[in-house]
Amino acid sequence: MKRIGPALIVLGLCALGAGAGCARKVGDGCTTSTDCDPNGNRVCDLSQPGGYCTIDGCDNTSCPSDSVCIRTFPQQYLTKPCNPECEDTDCAAAGGRTNDCTDDELCLDSGVCARQAFEHRYCAATCSNNGDCRGSYECSVGGTRGNFPLLSSSTATAHFCTQIAD
Repeated sequence: MKRIGPALIVLGLCALGAGAGCARKVGDGCTTSTDCDPNGNRVCDLSQPGGYCTIDGCDNTSCPSDSVCIRTFPQQYLTKPCNPECEDTDCAAAGGRTNDCTDDELCLDSGVCARQAFEHRYCAATCSNNGDCRGSYECSVGGTRGNFPLLSSSTATAHFCTQIAD
């Protein structure tokens, strides 16, 4: 009688969805949400190349430890300058610019206004360099291309895997 190896047993258990540890990690490829998490906590973002396992609508505590919550805004609308040091519209003394954002906009740390209604939050895999990201993705620093990490400290930075820019 042929002996079944431990790796084959683990693979079989994962295929049956028996273990929660078998779910794919944030940033892994996918074709359906059940690929990411058979229990339904993670979703497959098919707008990303090869699919992207993520958690939608995150906050700074809901992403796994190997990922970060990203606030993304459509880059084409991030054109109106503002002064992130200002809390109100009368702050010309703080850097010489006023905060010209409207009531439905945020002044981002990068110095541009962003409409709150356009914000989308999702968990993205963290990285140190491009080698930490899968194909079609690169390691990007927060604050670029309309992507901003939601961090508990305003001085903290985050690097995360994002689609390679065209």
